Amino acid sequence: MVASTRFAITLGIIYLLQFLTGSDSVTFEVENKCSYPVWPGILSGIGTLPVSTTGFTLQRGESKIIPVPPGWSGRIWGRTLCSHDSTGKFSCITGDCGSSTIECSGGKAAPPVTLVEFNLNGTGGGGLDFFDASLVEGFNLPVKVEPRGGTATGSRGGKCRWTGCKVNLKACPTDLKVMRGGECVACKSECQSFGNSKFCCETPEKCKSSSYSEFFKSRCPRAIVYACDRASSNFNCAFADYYTITFCPTSSIELGNENYPAASGVENSGSNDGGSANILTVFYKFIRSALVSISITFTFTFTVMCGCIKRRSSDVSAEAQPSSVPAEAVTVSVPAEAVTAASPALSED
Repeated sequence: MVASTRFAITLGIIYLLQFLTGSDSVTFEVENKCSYPVWPGILSGIGTLPVSTTGFTLQRGESKIIPVPPGWSGRIWGRTLCSHDSTGKFSCITGDCGSSTIECSGGKAAPPVTLVEFNLNGTGGGGLDFFDASLVEGFNLPVKVEPRGGTATGSRGGKCRWTGCKVNLKACPTDLKVMRGGECVACKSECQSFGNSKFCCETPEKCKSSSYSEFFKSRCPRAIVYACDRASSNFNCAFADYYTITFCPTSSIELGNENYPAASGVENSGSNDGGSANILTVFYKFIRSALVSISITFTFTFTVMCGCIKRRSSDVSAEAQPSSVPAEAVTVSVPAEAVTAASPALSED
């Protein structure tokens, strides 16, 4: 009931925002499914109207709805391990924008950082949105971008596809790791690590894949992993009006993100299912054992009783009991196997 009420209120807010900002506006929902706080940052592109906020806090499980002006372009990213110092200056270990406050106010994200990039209504007002998840400047958080509504273009057609990097890449090559307190908190790009023309794509001729970029691409095939990696990583959608940007999407757990950064992405709901399954298994085994014990006891008691009946029957003349039922017929009518056979039926329930 509470969830339904909350959903209805959210939809009402969305429709109101769309009414106030115009039918061409887009709504972003930024949500945090990490087990630790994330501080999203937003940078609007040159020549586009800014959004209402440039930085905010999302505790675990929280989300924020942001109306976006028509034709907006810009970047969204997540900052982690943030705090205020003794003077009140705000800073983050990853994704810091250098503003000294929670609001980035035009500041760029310091690499290494996972970036989400948008160019809405980017083809001369034709309603076509371009969006991508980029690891060109490194990695610090798993992320997923999912459009709702709209239609995919080109030969693909149909529903617009999501993009992102849902895998926690803490196990990146050693020379790319950013360590903090014995934990890998981010992975630098190859350009940031080595700083030469071979890895920094100074010219299109030199902009080629490498063993480092292949590491990221094999794990996040929908993300852009180096500057010229655009063919399979730039997504578009016609007339979408709602985008969800999720940090630490649920499925990132299934792909291994323990101990990141110092707190493991999202709690693995699957472990709860496994725990329930184990409890049911133990319960079933207990019931089965109990039934077997009861059946053995019942069989033993029944056999003893029947033996007593047989001995008493032998003392009575056949003429006095012409129609008595032989004890052997009684002992066969309720075999112990019929009791123990009830055990497997419990597992089906």
